Amino acid sequence: MNILVSLDSNYIKQVKVMLTSLQIENHNEEFYVYVLNSKLTSGDIENIKRCADINRTKIFDIKVPDSMFTNVPITDRYPREMYFRIFAAKLLPDNLDRILYLDPDLVIINSLNEFYNMDLKDMYYAGATHIGKPITKLNEVRLNMPPECEYINSGVLLMNLKALRREQNEEEVTEYIKKNSIRLYLPDQDVINGLYGDKIICVSEKKYNFGERDFIKTKYLSINGEKIDMKWIVNNACIIHYYGRNKPWKEDYIGDLDVFYHIYEKRLRQFEEIGCHII
Repeated sequence: MNILVSLDSNYIKQVKVMLTSLQIENHNEEFYVYVLNSKLTSGDIENIKRCADINRTKIFDIKVPDSMFTNVPITDRYPREMYFRIFAAKLLPDNLDRILYLDPDLVIINSLNEFYNMDLKDMYYAGATHIGKPITKLNEVRLNMPPECEYINSGVLLMNLKALRREQNEEEVTEYIKKNSIRLYLPDQDVINGLYGDKIICVSEKKYNFGERDFIKTKYLSINGEKIDMKWIVNNACIIHYYGRNKPWKEDYIGDLDVFYHIYEKRLRQFEEIGCHII
């Protein structure tokens, strides 16, 4: 299973917790983790490798050279790093046909095998949305999205690298950003949705991108007569995503889903204390 992460040194602890959860809950899988970055030191990469099961997880440091993305719009709001995820197909090895991008601020609580191996057809991405029809319609107008498309959260993205290499146009991306810069609130997420909305498969957010806000909204609902409570989440959800400013490693976290982060944080700490490299 190919995994993509992109981060700076501020999120090393979180990415290690995420990767620990990934390995624990997908214990029969081999992982090839590609760390897209421009500023991580060799010490940072070695720190990340401490959470890897030496028998089935390999971690690759993919440095983006300063010479790349020199002709794209870059400001404080649109840092150079935002292009890493958009142009992942260009930055990663050519022999990879697909990869699963995962934000560092999430944990895996069940197998990702079904999601990872889904049929992408000729679509570029698969991801989940957190917003309803009215806001989706506003985003459609704001970003000039293709009609009748969902606006997905880019923190969990299954990428069809083969199709992106074949069809993605770097100039089209940069022109879109220049033309729509005043409208981009979440830059790379907005660009992916605005340009490629009709090339995205929408999957269940309850399974693959479930957050605290989603839990609040669905707490009193049911699926096939089954209440969406913590038991349902444990048995059915695959990814808990702490999107937004409400983070479980902060003391002011509000909600119930932080329990999952702390479970894997504790497991990581136990592995590191005993120097274990087999998960």
